[in-house]
Amino acid sequence: MYEIKTKFNDNSVIEFIENIENLKKREDAYKLLDIFAETTGFPAKMWGPSIIGFGTYHYKYATGHEGDAPLVGFSPRKAKTSLYFTTSETDRAKLLQDLGKHTAGKGCVYINKVADINVDVLKTFINQTVTFLNETYPSQ
Repeated sequence: MYEIKTKFNDNSVIEFIENIENLKKREDAYKLLDIFAETTGFPAKMWGPSIIGFGTYHYKYATGHEGDAPLVGFSPRKAKTSLYFTTSETDRAKLLQDLGKHTAGKGCVYINKVADINVDVLKTFINQTVTFLNETYPSQ
């Protein structure tokens, strides 16, 4: 049976960030930590070995697959920092257009550094994701 690898754990967010070798990447991780925490009002929690998540929701797909995930989050990876958002396609396209320098995958947005993006748009992205997921997967 398939087991979800990205689970909430009790690992220290600060310890994780402190172990980032690249100083600029570490500084950006602290900036993102502040932005996400202030914007969501949720404390940072580790999800899996490298995702810093904020809030949580329970999803259940039509296939029956279900689980828990952070509402929003980020992961300071070696190459780029991954930002995790889920919004409507229309909102996503508009926000990505205004975000600044990035690349985007299906579920992630990748940035080189915080200075490359518009922080106000980032905050809007965070807020719209929280709203979208709370409406899509209301608490039982």
